[in-house]
Amino acid sequence: MFPNKAIYLDHAATTPTDPQVVEAMLPFFSEVYGNPSSSHSFGRKAGNAVENARGTLAKLLNCSRRELIFTSCGTESDNMALRGAVMAAGGPCHILTAHTEHHAVSVTAEQLESLGNRVHVTWLPVDHEGRVTPDVLDAALRETRDGERAIVSLMYANNEVGTIQPVRELATVARVRGALFHCDSVQAAGQLSLDVQALGVDTLALSAHKFYGPKGVGLLYVRDGVQLVPAQTGGSQEASRRAGTHNVPLIVGMARALELAYADHEARVAEYRRLRDTLIEGVLRIPGAHLTGAPGDGRLPNHASFVFEGIESNMLLMHLDMAGIAGSSGSACNTGNPKPSEVLSAMGYPDDLALGSLRLTVGKQTSEDDIRRVLDVLPEAVAKVREVRA
Repeated sequence: MFPNKAIYLDHAATTPTDPQVVEAMLPFFSEVYGNPSSSHSFGRKAGNAVENARGTLAKLLNCSRRELIFTSCGTESDNMALRGAVMAAGGPCHILTAHTEHHAVSVTAEQLESLGNRVHVTWLPVDHEGRVTPDVLDAALRETRDGERAIVSLMYANNEVGTIQPVRELATVARVRGALFHCDSVQAAGQLSLDVQALGVDTLALSAHKFYGPKGVGLLYVRDGVQLVPAQTGGSQEASRRAGTHNVPLIVGMARALELAYADHEARVAEYRRLRDTLIEGVLRIPGAHLTGAPGDGRLPNHASFVFEGIESNMLLMHLDMAGIAGSSGSACNTGNPKPSEVLSAMGYPDDLALGSLRLTVGKQTSEDDIRRVLDVLPEAVAKVREVRA
C-alpha cells in the first residue's frame, strides 16, 4: 500500500516494547507464575522478582525502595498523588496546576474541586512556550488561604509541545512555601534525568510504555514522610498503599526497560536531537509552519511540534497516514467536531492556529531516510489540505 515502509513518528503516544524487555518478561508468564504475596517457593520466586525490579528502579531514580509504589499506568500514578494528598490533608486544599498538564492531572483537579468546597484550584498561567515560571508559582502560592494544604502539580515535560519545565526551581519554590510538589514525568522518562533528589520533588509519576516497556504498568515515587491515602484498598501489597496482586511480568519489564533506557542514554539522546533538529529545520521551510513549544535544549530531545496556518489537523493526519506516516495532533475530536488544543490555547495560540497542530516524535528505530521521506511528503500534504479548505 505504501511507496516505502511505514514510518512511525508517534513515540510520545507510545513506544514499541524492546525485544530485550519482552525476553525479560517471558519467564514470568509461564515459568515463575506464583502469586508474589504467597509464602511458598512459587510465590517467593515471583516476590523476589518484584523486589529486584523495585531495587533496579530505585537505583535509577536515586531513592529508596520503600519510596516506590507500582501502579497500572501514569494516569493512575497521577490520580493517586493528587487524590491521595487531598484525602490525607484532612482539611481544605489548594491545588495549583496548569491547563497545559495531561488530563490525568487537569481533569482530576477539576473533579476534586467540583465535589465540594474543600478543594479550590488555581490555574497557573504559562508563557508562549508553555512554561510556568518560578515567580508565577511563588505569587500563586502566596494566595493559599489560612488552613489550606497547598498541592502543586506540574509536569516535567509537556506531551503535546515538548517543553521542559524548570522542575528543580519550581519544586524549590514549593518547598519554601510548605507545599507538596507532584511531577508527572511520563514524557521525560528515558530522555531526561530522573534523579528525584536533584529534582527535589515529593511525588513523581512514570509509565513504562513511554520508554520501550510494556503497556499497563507504571510507578509512583513518594518521598519518605509524604502521606497519601490509598485509593485502592484490600490487601497489604505495596506496604498497604496500593492493594492488588502484583503484575509480575510487567513490573519486571518496566525495570528492564528503564535500565536499558539509561544504559545508552547519552548516545541515543544525541541521535534523537540530531534527527529532531533536521525534522524541525525541514518542516519550518513550509510556508505558514510554526514551531510550538521551546526551541533547542528547552524541549524534549525526540520531540517536534508545529502549527500550520490554514489547515485542520485531522485532515493532515489522514493524508500522512495514507502515505504511511504516523504522527499525531494536539487537538481533540468529539463526534467529528474538532476542538482546539487546551495546551495551545493556554499558550496563547488563536483557535484557527491551534486547530492546525502536528506532533512528530522520533524513536530508536527512526532513520535519516524516514526523516527525508517525511519532509518529501509533508509539504504536499499541507498543500492538499489547504486546497480542500480554500
